[in-house]
Amino acid sequence: HVTPQQMHFSAPLALKCGAALSDYTLVYETYGTLNADKSNAVLVCHALNASHHVAGTYCGQAKSEGWWDNLVGPGKPLDTDRFFVIGVNNPGSCFGSTGPMHANPDTGRIYGADFPVVTVEDWVDAQARLMDALGIERLAAVIGGSLGGMQALDWALRYPTRLRLCVVVASAPNLSTQNIAFNEVARRAIVTDP
Repeated sequence: HVTPQQMHFSAPLALKCGAALSDYTLVYETYGTLNADKSNAVLVCHALNASHHVAGTYCGQAKSEGWWDNLVGPGKPLDTDRFFVIGVNNPGSCFGSTGPMHANPDTGRIYGADFPVVTVEDWVDAQARLMDALGIERLAAVIGGSLGGMQALDWALRYPTRLRLCVVVASAPNLSTQNIAFNEVARRAIVTDP
């Protein structure tokens, strides 16, 4: 069984859109044990519809397996007898980290549609701050699929000295015109929802 953890950050997180999250919380889960020199940490980045709940189950909740439960655990490819695995919920998500359903500390009102636009780069910057807070200077690996793979690529491009390996699954460094169009349809449905 696993239990989500929270880390609060009061230092503003500058976002690519020009705004900043002045006060935010990240929800995350860890699996395994961090070794003495903190060299066995593996960050698993989630895709668009996933969360920090990478593996294991929640106590008392049937059918609560993490989205990559077949990959993370004792004797599995990300062997938690060997690795300390971290799953982070990205800012703007609906799974606990600061997002549209939370109060804006500057106004006291729920963000709602006023939550700032966040990018892959913003998520990676938030993840890097969490690694700093956990005292992890260099990750053994950063792994992700789909949108999580884009985050892994961003780690490799912008923080190359902070990871040994980058594993990208079913992802690409950019989207085709067709992908952008489909994403815009979904984005409009979200931002026009009162």
